[in-house]
Amino acid sequence: MFAKILIPTDGSKLAVAAAENAVAFARDANASVVFAHVLEPFRIFTTDSDKLTASQEDYDRLSDQQAVQFLAEVELRARHQGVASYTVKLRKEEIHEGIIQAAITNGCDLIALGSHGRGGVAGLILGSVTTKVLSHSRIPVLVYR
Repeated sequence: MFAKILIPTDGSKLAVAAAENAVAFARDANASVVFAHVLEPFRIFTTDSDKLTASQEDYDRLSDQQAVQFLAEVELRARHQGVASYTVKLRKEEIHEGIIQAAITNGCDLIALGSHGRGGVAGLILGSVTTKVLSHSRIPVLVYR
């Protein structure tokens, strides 16, 4: 049914738990997985160009290192379950757009991700990435709570 599943991760406990479930699903479906991490762009509120340059470089380096760590952790879990996988990372202003773009670019036919399950006002205020993926994706989405 599904051949390639995109599993986004932000390194949180929720994302790692969702990744474990999604990898088990992929194993049972004989599908491969693509783990994705979307890096948010650097934002700073200063007019000091020296701070901006140093901080931008530091942010890029540290966020890239963190992404590699997050992706390695979930990829190792896939390997332990015998599921073929690879990782991608990209920078995007809006996380949900990056997730959808990664799924399209990598030929995925399912996006599997976690959700805190916040509804009502909390969900509206927090602007759930999961909700945005659900409402903007043309690719089927599987949500783990």
